[in-house]
Amino acid sequence: MMPQLGETVTEGTVTRWMKSVGDSVERDEPLFEVSTDKVDSEVPSPAAGVLTEILVPEGETVEVGVKLAVIGDSAGATAAAPAAEPPADTAAAPQEAAPPAPPPPAAAAPPPPAPPAPAQAPPEAPAGNGNEPLVVSPVVRRLLSENGIEASQVSGTGPGGRITRDDALKVVDAQHADGPAPAPALAPAAAPAAPAPGPSVPAYSPPPVSLTSFRQAGEQVVPFSNMRRRTAEHMVRSKATSPHAFIAKEVDFEVVERVRKAWGERFKAEEGFSLTYLPFIARATVEALRDFPYLNASVVDDSLVVHGEVNLGIAVDLSHEGLIVPVIHRAEEITLRGIARRIRDLADRARNRQLNADDIAGGTFSITNDGPFGTYFTVPIINQPQVAILATDGIARRPVVVTQADGSESIAIHSTGVLGTSWDHRAVDGAYVSSFLARMAELLSSRDWAAEL
Repeated sequence: MMPQLGETVTEGTVTRWMKSVGDSVERDEPLFEVSTDKVDSEVPSPAAGVLTEILVPEGETVEVGVKLAVIGDSAGATAAAPAAEPPADTAAAPQEAAPPAPPPPAAAAPPPPAPPAPAQAPPEAPAGNGNEPLVVSPVVRRLLSENGIEASQVSGTGPGGRITRDDALKVVDAQHADGPAPAPALAPAAAPAAPAPGPSVPAYSPPPVSLTSFRQAGEQVVPFSNMRRRTAEHMVRSKATSPHAFIAKEVDFEVVERVRKAWGERFKAEEGFSLTYLPFIARATVEALRDFPYLNASVVDDSLVVHGEVNLGIAVDLSHEGLIVPVIHRAEEITLRGIARRIRDLADRARNRQLNADDIAGGTFSITNDGPFGTYFTVPIINQPQVAILATDGIARRPVVVTQADGSESIAIHSTGVLGTSWDHRAVDGAYVSSFLARMAELLSSRDWAAEL
């Protein structure tokens, strides 16, 4: 089956089969590679035997739980292969469990005589108008609906004529390239509403963008990669789900800077990598979340689920091709040095495509780190289903006003930077987030960081 590589992942693309039909495979031996918006991962075989069928070819995107292949007994593989084809079709379409004869009449007769088939056919095939209903997944159905396309207009290339996500995207892209869409699916819905909806459509419908005009102007058209498409869908869904709000605060990192200078060479000699600002920020985040637990939470239905563990996600850039957020699990139990090691390890494995499903699952709060690029102000999008995400920006030497022991003030040069938090306004209000950032600033400017090293 297509595995669920992450809590919010609903589908995956089979990028490579490592075995062919007829090959022997051992349990836990890498069987295929799958790509999602979260991770590219090798998936091990769940059993030992012979690969008797591959139901989903390379390059096809299917939903989590879809049957991908069949592994049979080495002894009965050859005998079972010819007889295995009909059951495979039945497994792919459980609503047609009856013998071959009943399905055609069931599809041809809309009245009550047909028992199970009519009841289950509509959800599987909203636009079925042939001998057999068109099989459309919820993801594809939503994509077609959003673009005013009927399933009957799309030629399915999947098993049994199933419409894949790529099939739908080709029609959507072609529709945009051809200019204004005829939108036949919208006509019936608008008809009952009479003349009023007609004139109002041009008022809010943006003019279509023609790819042809870009090419004529010498522009380069770069199709979205699978990761970019998935990231776009996840980000748009997040903005539609959470009422985003943002607060930022300037933080004095002078105490952290002094520890980095004092311990930098020794740390690099012992660990093999440099001591950056990020582990200090991550450690302060974990401590601040103890005092402000409603930011380490998820919105579920009409409730806020406050998590007992801090599973800290750290966004990692994959050579400008996309982002992935591996997770430091139970970060509240890890020291500053331990967090630095985990960040380094997860980032290295993310860039080398060596993360597994557990490495990206279960995050409760995230940090996006643009600081190394010298940014000043970053407003991130929440990583659903979490309720908040912290952004770090560039830390630089700047003049600041400092208060002396006797209460007098003077100007000094300190390392300062901006920390910002995007949060879900359903979960908390601005005063709560402001207090969280104030606690972060207090920890970073006053904690005895050397003791943790």
